[in-house]
Amino acid sequence: MNQINYQKELDRILAEIQSREAGPGGSVPKLFLHSCCAPCSSYVLEYLSDYFEITDFFYNPNIEPEAEYRHREDELKRLITEMHPAHAISFVSGAYEPRRFYEKVRGLEQVPEGGERCFVCYRLRMEETARLAAEGGYDFFTTTLSISPLKRADRINEIGLELEKTYGVRHLPSD
Repeated sequence: MNQINYQKELDRILAEIQSREAGPGGSVPKLFLHSCCAPCSSYVLEYLSDYFEITDFFYNPNIEPEAEYRHREDELKRLITEMHPAHAISFVSGAYEPRRFYEKVRGLEQVPEGGERCFVCYRLRMEETARLAAEGGYDFFTTTLSISPLKRADRINEIGLELEKTYGVRHLPSD
């Protein structure tokens, strides 16, 4: 089986962007980035803001209670205000809707961490990201989820590539 090296794919895309920006009339592409939390987002935002204008999208219906959700959302907003990015970073908050998460994972409650329930959760968050990226005319979408060693970057990227076909917005691979 040929395993895709998603980091090499990312490097290739970033090199393309860099060469386009350097050329005459070069423009900065727009990225719609799903973020799970400030700690996972800090490096990703810093790194990718060299190449993109970023809209950071906080949407995590798997997080409860609402006080914890709002705390994470506020920390992400604070992080963005304290950064000094190469290109603009704006923030968009998704709806707080844990019921939607529970509907999607119904029947998977006993599946252990790292299994199908997680993949359903990845898809839920990434699909909302891809949908909004398409509606907003973004060039790319991606997620911070793959930065965690506890998440399956291969599955996250597979889902991203499927959603790219569905929504017509390029998925920015990562690992």
